[in-house]
Amino acid sequence: MSIRNTQWVLASRPKGQAQESNFRMVETDLPTLLDGQVLIKVHYLSLDPYMRGRMDETKSYAAPQPIDAVMIGGTVGEVVESRDDKYVPGDMVAGMGGWQQYHITDGTGLRKVDTGHIPASAYLGVVGMPGVTAWYGLLQIGKPKAGETVVVSAASGAVGSVVGQLAKLHGCRAVGFAGGKAKCQYVVDELGFCIPQSEAGRRSRGRWAHWG
Repeated sequence: MSIRNTQWVLASRPKGQAQESNFRMVETDLPTLLDGQVLIKVHYLSLDPYMRGRMDETKSYAAPQPIDAVMIGGTVGEVVESRDDKYVPGDMVAGMGGWQQYHITDGTGLRKVDTGHIPASAYLGVVGMPGVTAWYGLLQIGKPKAGETVVVSAASGAVGSVVGQLAKLHGCRAVGFAGGKAKCQYVVDELGFCIPQSEAGRRSRGRWAHWG
């Protein structure tokens, strides 16, 4: 019996903020697997800021998202069927499955993940691309020393929030900027940032917070 797949494709290029009308939901029958292919059921999809840039047909670091193609996106899912000896049904894997319920891949960019100790969703966050970006940018390029001050833009974001925590763990003072009162409140209440007493009045304007 064939499996029906639900997909979201880019129907048109947004003008300004992306709208629901820029996308279209389609249903298709999944084809029979070929040798070397893996069928994956998507459990988690990461919605990231870069996707908006990919929707435009402009020169950038990556090619534009094609019209009428499944929207790109990082995913974590479960192997349902495999004709690749490296994967068996039940394996949890991370890859670029995109905005769809199932995806078929030849294994390119696919990797197994251990969900016995780390939640599957974390492979799209703190131990995934955002976390690796934070780790590499701060520790491998920035190379901060204990006692130094690290300034983090977009401190409430997936990358910035990890940068701040890594900075603190390495003995640094982390100053974070966030856009708006709600984001600054999240940075303070959920991520552990604090605001110095001399700057407490700025909290209402939601400009910045810092770790002491």
